[in-house]
Amino acid sequence: MPTTSTLRLRAITPIHVDDAELERRQARYTALAPASVHVHLDNLPANSEVPRQLDTADAIAASDALVVEASRRTDPAEFDAVLPDCVLDPGLDRLREEGFPLPVIGITELAATAAAAVGGRLAAVARNTAIADELERRIWQYGLGSRFAGVHVLGLSFADIADDARWNAALDAAAKHFAGSGVTAILNGCSAVEVRVGTGVPVFDPTRAALTLLGAAHASRLVPVGGGVP
Repeated sequence: MPTTSTLRLRAITPIHVDDAELERRQARYTALAPASVHVHLDNLPANSEVPRQLDTADAIAASDALVVEASRRTDPAEFDAVLPDCVLDPGLDRLREEGFPLPVIGITELAATAAAAVGGRLAAVARNTAIADELERRIWQYGLGSRFAGVHVLGLSFADIADDARWNAALDAAAKHFAGSGVTAILNGCSAVEVRVGTGVPVFDPTRAALTLLGAAHASRLVPVGGGVP
């Protein structure tokens, strides 16, 4: 069990996934999280209105609303922050606007802002056009448009998320696509993929980056723990 000195994050899937995929994602969070950060991943329910993948704008909008609803049921005594398990940062705006009592951490907001802050020119990749459009909107919303070169669509299926070899082969081609463009870092537009690309423009894992940054923020006492009580 995490101690009170541990940053306790409640991650919420943006879709309903099967048990095997939920376990894979939880194991990935456990492996990536610094020692001072504990991530507990919850699944959206298997109801008919819950999308199984994000392939359309309607599915993305539904995901956003469902993550908000699920986040509202977070117990502040058990968790210090909510982390939507998606690079589209679902629920971020609505939860903050309504005065949600815990910090809501956006994987892309944190990782992309850090990438731009250290002097880079950023690009991104996404598996389909619907995700690419929303990811681009998010990055511009975060004020990074002047340092952003756009999103390259990989043309991959939902099943390819768990296929590291296939995904990384597509990433390798994308990294070469951006070569010579002035781009210094490419955000991998999926929170649940292990990035292993080593050629072309560097591709970074936003989930790994966000958890690393959260660990550093927690160590510097920038994130409240204990349900927001100092």
